[in-house]
Amino acid sequence: MKHKYLKVTLFVICGVCIGLLLYPVVGADSIYQQLEKYRYVFGTAVKEYVEEVDSNTLTEAAIKGMLNELDPHSTYITAKDMQSVDEEMQGSFEGIGVQFNLLNDTISVIAPIKNGPSEKLGILSGDKIVEIDGKSAIGLPLDSVPKLLRGPKGTVVKLGIYRYGEKNLLHFDVVRDKIPLYTVDSYYIYDNSDIGVIRLNRFAQTTHEELMKAARDLKSQGMKKLILDLRENPGGYLNQAFLVADEFLSGDTIVYTKTRKEENNEVYKARAGQELEDIPLIILINSGSASASEIVSGSVQDMDRGLIVGTTSFGKGLVQRQFKIPDGSAFRLTIARYYTASGRCIQRPYKDKDSYRNLVGRLELEEGLNLEHAIDKIKKEEANKKQKKTNIKDTNGIDLDSIEIFHTRAGRSVLGGGGITPDYVIKSDTVTKLTVRIRMKNLYNKFINNEFKNPQKIKEQYNSDFELFNKKFEITDAMIKKFKSLAIEEGVEWDEERAKIDAPYWKLSMKAILARAIWDTNCEARIFSKVDRQLQTAATLFPIAEKIKNKKK
Repeated sequence: MKHKYLKVTLFVICGVCIGLLLYPVVGADSIYQQLEKYRYVFGTAVKEYVEEVDSNTLTEAAIKGMLNELDPHSTYITAKDMQSVDEEMQGSFEGIGVQFNLLNDTISVIAPIKNGPSEKLGILSGDKIVEIDGKSAIGLPLDSVPKLLRGPKGTVVKLGIYRYGEKNLLHFDVVRDKIPLYTVDSYYIYDNSDIGVIRLNRFAQTTHEELMKAARDLKSQGMKKLILDLRENPGGYLNQAFLVADEFLSGDTIVYTKTRKEENNEVYKARAGQELEDIPLIILINSGSASASEIVSGSVQDMDRGLIVGTTSFGKGLVQRQFKIPDGSAFRLTIARYYTASGRCIQRPYKDKDSYRNLVGRLELEEGLNLEHAIDKIKKEEANKKQKKTNIKDTNGIDLDSIEIFHTRAGRSVLGGGGITPDYVIKSDTVTKLTVRIRMKNLYNKFINNEFKNPQKIKEQYNSDFELFNKKFEITDAMIKKFKSLAIEEGVEWDEERAKIDAPYWKLSMKAILARAIWDTNCEARIFSKVDRQLQTAATLFPIAEKIKNKKK
């Protein structure tokens, strides 16, 4: 075993040495000395440490420490984690095709994935998986469930399922298949209008294809305006960000990158004649919108193509490339910075990595303010500097002197250095600490699971008509009393005043979860949109979005 780990270590060292031969650098002798230092310390620790050493752990720790010295986004991925990383970015995995939750120690099917093997066999929302391959599945740890349900395409997993109203367990032999992981979370027509909403959860290999499929479907339903929801979208593939932005822009620069070597710099330009070039556009962002999300929103803002609404984005302007290691692990290394068309890099300072991860350095404005207010604030700072007054700091501790002003194609001022600052700042919905505690304990799902043991019965009650369900069904006050009992039973400190404030939010949240179990995530999102202040406000701003789009320099 020790020889195996030594081979991995030697591979890392040899890989660096080969790199030095292929890419000569100044100070190569010094680098060889550092490699020799590592070899000496590693070898000595393996031979002389007071206890037996796991040399693989030492090697991985050394790699992690090395990358951590560079920037927050250069990182090591273990061989164990690589499979899930690949599945997420490639947009598929192999398994039985169910969305599930672990409720009261039991695997509860939220919904079978459309056209997957479980749906084809008749597995339903609300079913409880109590046996897997003849063994009890009650009380399994959450992280062990995917390992049992996923597996190579064509293999069989035997499920024992409890279904409400059935006397005996139902037994299914499910043949695993390739299951898509969708990046379009939901898409729908907003509030009986001509506004379509598409929400992307990341930028993976299939994102552009999914976006266009959703957009075409919405057009067939009468969509004439679009809200692209990129909130909590952490990014992903750069080429997918380019393809998505390309749909909205015509012949414009979307983004360009700068590396250490000028010959490796790249420029991404939009093509003319794409399907969504003329549709009025608003993009929703927040602090969870990073990287590829910022490329799309930043290019749209720079080209005056649409309106950016929400709160300031994450502020990641670095590009990573993933390098594989033969033992199945990999590392991501920052190889470039990217710049939007106006020339701005929105990367926040990351010298203090803890502050960086805690979102320090973003220009946060107050509710209802916009870019003009941000620019005014910076100009006021510049005036104060001339008068030798104390620097102004914004509410997030950022030095406004570090924020640069750039200009869009039409001459509007935009900001770089601290994320994408929205054209209009709209804060997210605010709930009390009581709701935060309830969410942490997953009580919405637990309540729906307990109260509606057979979701299909609700579907039959409304003749499979979601519109009728949406109009008529309500989580009643009597149900909220039961919900209170569940919360107290689960250890939530109850506050009646806060409960009165948050109850309408709970009702719609639980109704939305039930709609997802019966229908799909599109129906869930339609219901939840009724308590989404950012989305509701964005829908009123299309006259301004169209005015910006038509503005000429």
